[in-house]
Amino acid sequence: MPTPSSLRRTRRATHRVYQLMLSGGMALGITLAGMTGVQAAEGDDAVFGLMKRWAQVNYQSSGDAQETGMEALGKEVRALADQYPDNAHVLTWEGIILASWAKARGGLGALDLAKEAKATLEQAIKLDPQGDNASAYVTLGALYDKAPGWPVGFGDDDKAGEVLRQGLAVNPQGMDTNFYYADYLASEGRKAEALKHARLALKGPARPNRELADQELKREIKALITRLE
Repeated sequence: MPTPSSLRRTRRATHRVYQLMLSGGMALGITLAGMTGVQAAEGDDAVFGLMKRWAQVNYQSSGDAQETGMEALGKEVRALADQYPDNAHVLTWEGIILASWAKARGGLGALDLAKEAKATLEQAIKLDPQGDNASAYVTLGALYDKAPGWPVGFGDDDKAGEVLRQGLAVNPQGMDTNFYYADYLASEGRKAEALKHARLALKGPARPNRELADQELKREIKALITRLE
C-alpha cells in the first residue's frame, strides 16, 4: 500500500526527471566474509578505474555524450558485479553508476535503471552496512528523494529521510552524507536544519582518490548554502 508520503509525491512529482548528483566514499581493501583477500582486492582494483571514469563522465560531459558514457560504464560494472556478487564495494558502485545512468537517460524511461540501482544498493548495505563511508545510503536516499512516487515509481520523502539519516549515523562528518541530507531538508522546507548540515558538509574531510568529485561536490554545497542564507 502507498504511504501518505508517496501519495503526496505522486501528486507533485510524477513528471520529474531522475536528477541525481551522486557521489560515493572510497574504502579500498575491503575483505568480506566468504571471500578471500585476493578476490576482494581484485574487485576493488577494478572498481577504482570505474570510479575515475565515472567522475569524468558525470562532471565533464553532458547530453548524449554523458548518457553514452554512463551506458558503457553501466555495462562494465554489471559484468564486474556478476564476477564479485558478494563484494559490497563493487555493488555500491554498481548502484551509483546505474543511478547516474538513469539520470543521464532522464524521464520515466529511466525507471527500470533506477529500480535496478535501488535493489543493488540495498544488497550492498545488507552485505556491509558500514561500507564505503555510507556511499550506498547516500545514493539510495537520493533515489528515494528524486524518483517519482507511487504508482509510477518508488519515490518516498519519508523513506528518503530515513535512509539519509542512516548514512549520517555511519559517517556523521562526511561531505556527501551531510550535503545530501541538507538537500533533502531544503526540499522539505526545513531551512535552518538544511543550512546546518550544508555547513558541516563544507567542512567534511576530503575523500581519498576523489579529487574531481570532491571539487564538484563542494561547488554544489556552496551553491546550496548561498540559496539557504
